[in-house]
Amino acid sequence: MFHYTLTSKRNMDQTIQSLKECLSEEKFGVLWEFDIKEKLQSKDIDFDKDYIVLEVCNPQEASRVLKKNQLVGYFLPCKIVVFDDKGKIKVGLPKPSVMIDLVEDEELKEIAIDIEKRLISAIDKSIK
Repeated sequence: MFHYTLTSKRNMDQTIQSLKECLSEEKFGVLWEFDIKEKLQSKDIDFDKDYIVLEVCNPQEASRVLKKNQLVGYFLPCKIVVFDDKGKIKVGLPKPSVMIDLVEDEELKEIAIDIEKRLISAIDKSIK
């Protein structure tokens, strides 16, 4: 499976706040918070579901992978989504280990697996 997705026991705002704190513990910062519902509605597009995309980054890891292969920049920053799915708050991400397979480099795959584990750990902690 290309993604990791769980259901939160918290509401949307609590989940996002908790996720940001847990990401910080893993040395990841939120670069940007994109509210898709708000953006689409501002363009008069009918979209009524809460859907937030957090773009997250660990600068040291980003530098390390970009020095190895600049094409990895196509996958940066990492994305984590928090969204309402029929009244349940879901949190998930595309797995870095799956995406990195596209550049066919075992050393980068090991780094991606480590990053993935840390991001999943942050998600796991944030939803309880």
